[in-house]
Amino acid sequence: MLISANRIRPAFLASVTSADEAHVALSAGADIIDCKDPSAGALGALPAHVIRDIVARVGSNVCVSATIGDLPSDPSVMVNAAEKTAATGVHYVKAGFFGRDDPRAAISALGRARLDNARLIAVLMADQSPDFEIVRDLAKNHFAGVMLDTAEKSSGALPDIVSLQKLASFVSLAKQHGLVAGLAGALRRHHIAQLAALNPDVLGFRGGLCFDGRASALDVARIAGIRDEISAYAFADLDKQTQRQALRI
Repeated sequence: MLISANRIRPAFLASVTSADEAHVALSAGADIIDCKDPSAGALGALPAHVIRDIVARVGSNVCVSATIGDLPSDPSVMVNAAEKTAATGVHYVKAGFFGRDDPRAAISALGRARLDNARLIAVLMADQSPDFEIVRDLAKNHFAGVMLDTAEKSSGALPDIVSLQKLASFVSLAKQHGLVAGLAGALRRHHIAQLAALNPDVLGFRGGLCFDGRASALDVARIAGIRDEISAYAFADLDKQTQRQALRI
């Protein structure tokens, strides 16, 4: 099961730390289960056996992704981590690019990695001045998508760090190169309408789903609230399309 681009609404990605959390998130309406250890960094990696447990619990009901950790842009280090993560059976392997290191060598190496049926998703850090030009390199090296996230969650939510105009440009650039476009980074329910209007394929959440910070337990009510907000945006957008079509008749 793969993420489809140009959906009526963005897919709701929920980051989880265990098979039990995956079950909770899926039951409350998440579209994508993302395996991540928030106590180990922005893209902290879970142990392989935990990821396998999550894949087994979720089954074929939903797409599963997993992060490879907050790693340097070292080709051999990233490829080794990506191949081990792919071996757990996830659909997507998420590789983050941090700091000012040139990631192009690592991107090229990841594009040649042995990932079985898993696809690659790059994650760029909005609070570290990423070069959006590497989106072209991602497409050339067979990445399936790219997400914009934040490295330091205490710095604020993604829309506080990057203007909506720049976020729109990022989404547009990714789509122009045939990549799934995702947005994440300390997002909350009240961010959904403004971000969904930019037409991303994925909106990612962790802290906004938890009782007290991103390392705490999931709150079913918050997950359901975000699901409902994303769904409400889709219905509102469809209603606008219907109105526009009626005006043309």
